[in-house]
Amino acid sequence: MSASAGLEAPVQPSWRDRFRAWREGLTASPGFRSWAAGFPLTRPYARKRARALFDLCAGFVYSQVLFACVRLRLFDLLQDGPVEEQVLAARMELPPEGALRLLRAAAALELVTRRDDGRWTLGPLGAAMIGNPGIAAMVEHHALLYADLADPVALLRRPRGGNALSGYWAYAGADTPGALGREHTHDYTALMAASQPMVAEEVIAAYDFRRHRCLLDIGGGSGAFLAAVAASAPELRLMLFDLPAVAEQGRERFARLRLDARATAHGGDFTQDPFPQGADLISLVRVLHDHDDDVVAALLRRVRAALPPGGRLLIAEPMSGTSGAEPAGDAYFGFYLLAMGRGRPRTPAELQSMLAAAGFATSRLLPTRTPLLTRVLVADVAAA
Repeated sequence: MSASAGLEAPVQPSWRDRFRAWREGLTASPGFRSWAAGFPLTRPYARKRARALFDLCAGFVYSQVLFACVRLRLFDLLQDGPVEEQVLAARMELPPEGALRLLRAAAALELVTRRDDGRWTLGPLGAAMIGNPGIAAMVEHHALLYADLADPVALLRRPRGGNALSGYWAYAGADTPGALGREHTHDYTALMAASQPMVAEEVIAAYDFRRHRCLLDIGGGSGAFLAAVAASAPELRLMLFDLPAVAEQGRERFARLRLDARATAHGGDFTQDPFPQGADLISLVRVLHDHDDDVVAALLRRVRAALPPGGRLLIAEPMSGTSGAEPAGDAYFGFYLLAMGRGRPRTPAELQSMLAAAGFATSRLLPTRTPLLTRVLVADVAAA
């Protein structure tokens, strides 16, 4: 028998991998980079690559400029029209030099614009911040993430948890999440409620909830998503399931919005406590990516068991591998969830495989207007 007997033949690289190796080999060559930067036909591409690499190096500074604008309420100060520079400096309680430095940095990032008359107004990205309090809330919340990412190598090497972010998401490291009091759940529940309308708008545009009798939203926080769905489907009965302290806030929201006649909130731990019965649709909105595979697999099995024949599960969250949104799915959420202490971004194919293993008969992706923000996946229980 020859020495090579039993060994598998080497896998031949695909044409795509061969092309990538050739392309990146050229890019790694200093001589080629110098030539490409000077040749008229390749110069735009070379400059684009150089800008992209610089943006990676400077990205933290950009995020801190945005953070300063949000913390100082710069966009709010400009939403009613152009403002003189000295007025902005006084209102932000900054020295003139500091205000000018921030305004110039924000202008470079298209957050603000300096008019020909010298006054400052909102730029295209700053204008998008107006009316979106969820974005501002997330930017301020990122101070915790920045602290955890001060040494990313240490974050990758040490056991998960024990960080500023994992302490904020109290349920992530709790042995008995159901025992958490309101003092441990209030802040993150408020953050999720502030950012939920953006997600709800995407989901409601992608899916018609009026076809169902009763929706159970598991891990639904204080009911912001259900409140949005209630307006789009007036006949739909609504049920919320979350930790007891969070469900209490949901009851308060339903009462405040006069939804308590058709909406109920139930407290419990979705890893072990029974779900309320009667829903023909169950939703998991920004829930699965917060948890590890074993928890997700068990939750999907429990959801499958709670649904009637012909029932449906709706999953809405950012997903890994989304075309055009790869940095969000794999870079941002990959490290955010690492700092949080549990969970990971998953591709639609991974989720569909887990759904099939949990007993769902079929699953399919629905198109959303902003896949970077959220994608929607529905899975069906076989009819009787």
